[in-house]
Amino acid sequence: MLDTPITNLLRLTEAHKLAFKKLGISTYRDILYHVPNRYSDLAEIVTIAEAVSGDEVTLFGKLSNVQIKKGFGGTPNSTRGTLSDHTGEIKLVWFHQPYIAKMYAEESQIKISGKVSGSGKALSIVNPDIANSKHLPIDSGNSLFRSDAEIQVDSFLSPIYPETKGITSKYIYHTIGKLISGGILDSTLDPIPETLLSKYHLPSLKEALLYIHFPKTKEHVLVAKKRLAFEEIFFIQLERARERLLLANTPGFVIDPTQKDLSFFIKQFSFPLTESQEKSLSAIFSDTKTGTPMSRLLEGDVGSGKTAVAAVLSYAAATTRPYIKTEKKIQEFGTLQVAYMAPTEILAKQHFENFCEYFKETGLSLALITGSGCYKYPSKARPGESTNISRAQLSKWVANGEIAIVIGTHALIQKNVQFKHLALCIIDEQHRFGVKQRKALVQKKGAAGEEAVPHLLSMTATPIPRTLALTIYGDLDLTLLDQMPLGRKKIITEIITPLTRERMYEDAKRELASGRQAYVICPRIDEADTSKLGSLQAKSVVSEAARLKKNVFTKNTIGVLHGKMKPAEKDKVMKDFSDGKIDILVATSVVEVGVSVANATVIIIEGADRFGLSQLHQLRGRVLRGTHQPYCFVCSDSSSAKTLERLQALITAKNGFELAELDLTLRGSGGLSQGKQWGMSDTAMEAIKNIKLVEAARTEARALIKKDRTLADFPLLAKALSDREKTHFE
Repeated sequence: MLDTPITNLLRLTEAHKLAFKKLGISTYRDILYHVPNRYSDLAEIVTIAEAVSGDEVTLFGKLSNVQIKKGFGGTPNSTRGTLSDHTGEIKLVWFHQPYIAKMYAEESQIKISGKVSGSGKALSIVNPDIANSKHLPIDSGNSLFRSDAEIQVDSFLSPIYPETKGITSKYIYHTIGKLISGGILDSTLDPIPETLLSKYHLPSLKEALLYIHFPKTKEHVLVAKKRLAFEEIFFIQLERARERLLLANTPGFVIDPTQKDLSFFIKQFSFPLTESQEKSLSAIFSDTKTGTPMSRLLEGDVGSGKTAVAAVLSYAAATTRPYIKTEKKIQEFGTLQVAYMAPTEILAKQHFENFCEYFKETGLSLALITGSGCYKYPSKARPGESTNISRAQLSKWVANGEIAIVIGTHALIQKNVQFKHLALCIIDEQHRFGVKQRKALVQKKGAAGEEAVPHLLSMTATPIPRTLALTIYGDLDLTLLDQMPLGRKKIITEIITPLTRERMYEDAKRELASGRQAYVICPRIDEADTSKLGSLQAKSVVSEAARLKKNVFTKNTIGVLHGKMKPAEKDKVMKDFSDGKIDILVATSVVEVGVSVANATVIIIEGADRFGLSQLHQLRGRVLRGTHQPYCFVCSDSSSAKTLERLQALITAKNGFELAELDLTLRGSGGLSQGKQWGMSDTAMEAIKNIKLVEAARTEARALIKKDRTLADFPLLAKALSDREKTHFE
């Protein structure tokens, strides 16, 4: 029943279908799990005089002067009205909702909820939610609402759902009401074993879904969120526990290099390894020498030396004569191979260039494969350089084992790229790859080593709170690089307000005059949406680049970089910036990963209050690549003491990990700016602040899988897990 297409319940227009697709809703299950992001509460109604700009409020009053405004071409663009009570009035604006004007007569009494914007007496609320005044019929025999034949939403909490153009919160609310009134929950089976629900005092799935959509109290909401979060985290932990068990019973290549061999290679670096890098390598080799595949996450701040650790491991894999251990035999191989996958061409090329420098004295062959071309190092004609080769030639050399280390983007997992003896997979910024892509790389095990699974080293510079790491990386052992290389200077970070903006520009000009370069980061690509009435507008890359060139950095060359540009365009801009042809790069957060320009010492981050602390920290790391003194200017036009206090943590926090934990505490899951990338719902992301819940789900999942990997005693759980895993690989 839950897998029934939503179209069976509703007659959808093409616009509705597109909107539901954007929200990720295609089945009954999807919409039932589309939980409210907040609730309006009659008990929390304030007067209009008490409304403050920036606050989420619930107001009650008379609606008047409702008018439809038309935009370009005469199409209805917005509906505007005035809400008044005995203390004053406030403007209301609904975009692309002309039906509002027809639904409410002049001076209708309504309750609305939304975020106040504007200043002084010119306050407004854009796209406020109007609380439903009708009652939703529910089976009177339901145990949750025994005394009522209906849920009186207005008496308690009104759910407000994530919406998109074409689908309003109210439409979602009524759709869910229609489903539940039709008895959908009566035929819904709960996959979580009753023993676990009882042990952790969790409601059944039926109760949780009723509580989350039609709560009578805040306690209902909290209990429902706890249950749904436990369920999601529990399933993630089951998947991870199964993967760990599978690996533990699979043969892997034995890589156990001598210190003498490693010392030779480490001398190729122009810097000594930090104590943290040495500890990381020790942990890695303690895994690779066991004969079972390693599965480890290396997490470290930008500039902490993850690439150097990956290079040492790659050298060890490609130069020792390893073997695999099975129950029947010990099988030896010749030269083993390494696959190193990066999320962007810019980053892949950067790693390839670094590896060419590191490996120039080793005699090993390296290759680069991206969507725009292939390269091999060293060139036969020019031994100190790389040379462009055809994709067919590269595929041939990789397949016969002539190339030891292959670096690339998603192009690495194409069918025509086959290895002979793949012993090690390295994935950089691994959360930017899907589960399917990561597994596709590991499963490219060489033809001659069919019994063995390659070792996996995942790496990330994104600071991850411990609870999130325990959840999404439950199948990986975690290693932290928490020490910066010698010679790296601490970034001088300053919070910039409108009063100190001119001084910031003068400081930046001095750096540029001394031959350095700068980044300017903006939250948007194009002009800000004018529908954000009364609120401070986020600066855009396009307009800010023009303004800076005209009014501030008139003598400097300015380039633009953002995600809508074609790969070739982005590569050209980055090459020009790397070569010093561009003084100032105005960009979105697309530069967060994979941009390394040692001569760039200044980064100006506009609209900093719109980024999470972890993301700000990673952006700041762009100017931590050279030996010159780096500067980071964090700009905010907000006068909120809370906002400025949060940004101040960038100056006081010791490292990115501390910032990630603080971000989770201050801003919740939204502060991580990664919900969809982690593959977790907002409810689960919010729940990871609860370490006890995460650890309970982890413990129970591992115990069940250890007892029986097939979950034969729990058929509903096994089916739900199988269905979930299938959706990951569609």
